[in-house]
Amino acid sequence: MMEQDKNKLDDTPVALTPLPAGYQDWLASLKTRIHTAQQRATLAVNRELVLLYWQIGQEILTRQSTQGWGAKVIDHLAHDLRVAFPEMKGFSPRNLKYMRTFAQNWGSSEFVQEVLAQLPWYHHITLLDKLKTQATREWYAQQAITHNWSRNVLVMQIETNLMDRSGKAVNNFAQCLPAPQSDLARESLKDPYRLDFLGLGQDAQERAVEAALVEHITQFLLELGAGFAFVGKQVHVVVGGEDFYLDLLFYHLKLRCYVVVELKAGDFKPEHTGQISFYLSAVDSLLKHPDDQPSIGLLLCKNHNRIVAEYALRDSHKPIGIAQYQLGDAIPSELKIGLPTIEQIEQELSNKTPSQDKANHD
Repeated sequence: MMEQDKNKLDDTPVALTPLPAGYQDWLASLKTRIHTAQQRATLAVNRELVLLYWQIGQEILTRQSTQGWGAKVIDHLAHDLRVAFPEMKGFSPRNLKYMRTFAQNWGSSEFVQEVLAQLPWYHHITLLDKLKTQATREWYAQQAITHNWSRNVLVMQIETNLMDRSGKAVNNFAQCLPAPQSDLARESLKDPYRLDFLGLGQDAQERAVEAALVEHITQFLLELGAGFAFVGKQVHVVVGGEDFYLDLLFYHLKLRCYVVVELKAGDFKPEHTGQISFYLSAVDSLLKHPDDQPSIGLLLCKNHNRIVAEYALRDSHKPIGIAQYQLGDAIPSELKIGLPTIEQIEQELSNKTPSQDKANHD
């Protein structure tokens, strides 16, 4: 009991009144450095794990192809490795088969070391399970690295077909913005936008959609993509003594400009471009900082005719994108952050049926 009391006393900070000058800044610096060191250690461990798994997969492939080893050797190898390294996880037969498939799909050791080793192993399992071609796997892998996606966010982006939607909004950026600003702006918009997470029916009106987007702003920012920062809804501007209200206003950190988002619950109409052009002029005049780039408009419509939209933008001098939004059933909102443990990976692998495993690895 006395020893426990002594330990408690040892952990009690000494009261210093006042604290030395600069102490709080030094403490903040130490916390930042410790956190950074922890992140680097986690990334280093993950990198070594991914490289080890790729090497094991390569050696399994080599021995099976050149020495005629059968599939059963994986079961024996899993048993022997777990006996030799009981404290290590990840040597189940299923995970060894994933290592083989991983190596089979990524033959370049340089690409694995320089790019893929930045992703957790669980991300690689997701890429192998959910995507069929190398081009799509590479695209989603690069996006996951660039935007630091968790595994659940990666799954959601794949299931909502992000690759085919990115950069697809009708726009006039090439004629209104200088390169490379125009290219970055084009890639920052998509078509259609998936707003399933709102849980609204197809007949939802503009104000209902707007209110739900603000209520679920975290999910909406995720759907908009990296770089968007929310400024406000129904943003009030005064022009010529008259009041006007912008549906949603964002600031894009990479484009360094305001983005005005206007919602239309019906079909796109050419006159919509005049309204958002007016709003962009107001933002550029009243809100834009001299160092900011020209503001960009995004018209989100229930439907649009691409040809009509292209004609409507042809002679516009304001950078505008036009895209559809889709409403539907709510999707799960759990966006798990952080690296999963090997135990979690093993648990999910063990929940797969033998037919699923065979389909993935035959």
